[in-house]
Amino acid sequence: MKQYIVDAFTDKTFGGNPAAVCVMDRWPSDSLMLAITGENNLSETAFAVREGDKYHLRWFTPGGEIDLCGHATLATAWVILNRYEPELEKVAFTTLSGDLTVVRKDDLYEMDFPAYRLEKVDVTPAMADAMGAMPQEAYMGRDLLCVFDSEDAVRNMQPDLDKVQKLDGLLLQVTAAGNGFDCVSRTFAPKCGVPEDPVCGSGHCHIVPYWAGRLGKDRLAAYQASKRGGTLYCAFQGGRVKLAGKAALYAEAELHVGGK
Repeated sequence: MKQYIVDAFTDKTFGGNPAAVCVMDRWPSDSLMLAITGENNLSETAFAVREGDKYHLRWFTPGGEIDLCGHATLATAWVILNRYEPELEKVAFTTLSGDLTVVRKDDLYEMDFPAYRLEKVDVTPAMADAMGAMPQEAYMGRDLLCVFDSEDAVRNMQPDLDKVQKLDGLLLQVTAAGNGFDCVSRTFAPKCGVPEDPVCGSGHCHIVPYWAGRLGKDRLAAYQASKRGGTLYCAFQGGRVKLAGKAALYAEAELHVGGK
């Protein structure tokens, strides 16, 4: 089985968010995909199989399969459009979140994702205790989104991940207005076996709708302020979010699964 590792939302290796990608002729067992994901020990490993004029795409974290992942979708599109079907400028995926498309525009790969509907929730002492800082506001979609009053609060945050795991929501997204960017954010995912996700595309399906409404603009430049860092060029279109970013190939490998 061939596997690629692609750094997404960056123009150079060792930045952005690395995802492993396997494009296959047929599906292996779920247990094998989970074992490969665990062996990779990255936040996501993506598996894709061509079915008709689309690819069926699935995403796995070390904690199991998830319903949406931005950086692994971008990485998979890079692999398909550069290694398997370079004559194409667009690839369509069938996923647990419906049909998704990725379009190549020069050196950017633009993804069209569903936006999460946000419901405002009370800020609780448990949130402040878990994050070590009191958010101004909190919202619930798939993830818990907490808004802070300064970029420094987001960049310097050192959450207690055991306490984060007890909060509602699948992931924890923390965000603030940015200096040089419309917004900055970080993503913590201990429930998925990922302490901090370097750049989270699906998280921006929460973050972009919030900031588009607050700033009164539908195009945003977003920065994920993890140690690796990553830049996303975003557009909010009602119930959809467009996320564009660059990608850099780190590795190509041949997997000897089940070998001795």
